[in-house]
Amino acid sequence: MHNKSTEDLERQIADRLIEASSTLEPSLVEALLKMKSAYENLVKQQDICDERRNQLLSSLQVLTMIEENLKIAGQDKVPMCQDTGMFVVFADIGPQCPYTMSELEQIITGGIQKAVPGGYFRHSIVEDPLFHRTNTGTNLPYVIHWRTCEHGSGSLRFLLKGFGSENCSASRMLSPTTSPDAFIEEVTRMVIEAGGKPCPPIVVGVGVGSTAEMSGVLAKRALLREVGIHHSDEEYKNLEERLLNSIQKTEIGPGGFGGPLTALWVAVEHMGTHIAGLPVSVAISCWADRKARVEL
Repeated sequence: MHNKSTEDLERQIADRLIEASSTLEPSLVEALLKMKSAYENLVKQQDICDERRNQLLSSLQVLTMIEENLKIAGQDKVPMCQDTGMFVVFADIGPQCPYTMSELEQIITGGIQKAVPGGYFRHSIVEDPLFHRTNTGTNLPYVIHWRTCEHGSGSLRFLLKGFGSENCSASRMLSPTTSPDAFIEEVTRMVIEAGGKPCPPIVVGVGVGSTAEMSGVLAKRALLREVGIHHSDEEYKNLEERLLNSIQKTEIGPGGFGGPLTALWVAVEHMGTHIAGLPVSVAISCWADRKARVEL
């Protein structure tokens, strides 16, 4: 199967993954800088006690270090975080795609094999999860989710999913009679349970509907959406805005030090579900919400 076309695609994948490990999308950087500016203004307030000011200063220091870290990573082309993540791939395949599923998996593997040594990726994947936990030394295997699209060849989209935040994933099976207000309370509760562990400020993906396991996939897919881009459905756009406001009120703050801003963005994806259930999952990403895209 190896020919110039597949080798070029492997190289594209490798280049995008290396770029994603050291550079965030511009809208996410903008959100980080906007949050930093907000904390700079907060610490200047005259009507706050010393304890609150010190709390806000600690949160501001976290954001300042993140900004400096991003500058170094971008200039030196090195990973922005020591946890370079597990590769989660979303393969959206159209009718004009020139590759079979098997060929695409081989191409993705080839791209990862080029990216890992070329981008100084930490070896973070173990072969057996429970007993021996022997490091594969390759960052393989990866996770892949397939979906068809109606037109074109499709695309491969990647999350470089760090496990400080992945360990804070959560799922619930809610009552089908759950109101939007109660739904927001439940999602916010999941974020509160995560607290400072996922290295806030955070990006929150929410998956609602389908089945228990698919709601988790939907939550991950929500993280693919660019920061600042709302859901196209007006009701779900409103839900995203309300969820973001609710999470900001948790006072978790950057680094878990406290403050009125915790989340950089909230995105929701949904599917139809059974009349007897309401599955919901939350996928949290730290500020290093790294993703890549390759068109087929």
